[in-house]
Amino acid sequence: MARYKVVLTGDPVLRRVSHPVKEVNDSIRKLMENMAETMYNAKGVGLAAPQVGINKRVIVVDIGEGLYKLVNPEIVSSSGIQDGPEGCLSVPNVIGNVKRSEHIKVKALDENGNIVIIEASGFLARAFQHEIDHLNGIIFTDKATAIERMSE
Repeated sequence: MARYKVVLTGDPVLRRVSHPVKEVNDSIRKLMENMAETMYNAKGVGLAAPQVGINKRVIVVDIGEGLYKLVNPEIVSSSGIQDGPEGCLSVPNVIGNVKRSEHIKVKALDENGNIVIIEASGFLARAFQHEIDHLNGIIFTDKATAIERMSE
């Protein structure tokens, strides 16, 4: 496996809407494996393909309950509101409060190209929403309040 360099805020790739993946193949599976390794190495809980400079609708998420590798994820329903802190590997040393849905249902393809439906609440729902925002060119600081710069 290989680790990618995480793209930092200011890079135009983070503002582009990512392209749907037409087929889940070995190339996409390798991308997801490398993204997961990059995320774990950086001690993150999620990573979207644009964050490694790749304009495809692919995310990986692991909040400590197991790794999700999703292709073309979309939120098909949401309810409730949570307001809490977020950070981002592409925006180092910055934290901000972001309002997100408390409960969501995500429809995506898994690493084998099968349709999966994931119901998520709380922190997992927040992580999915954060990464899916990246696929649409949205960075958490666009939605955040009480933004703070942390010391390095």
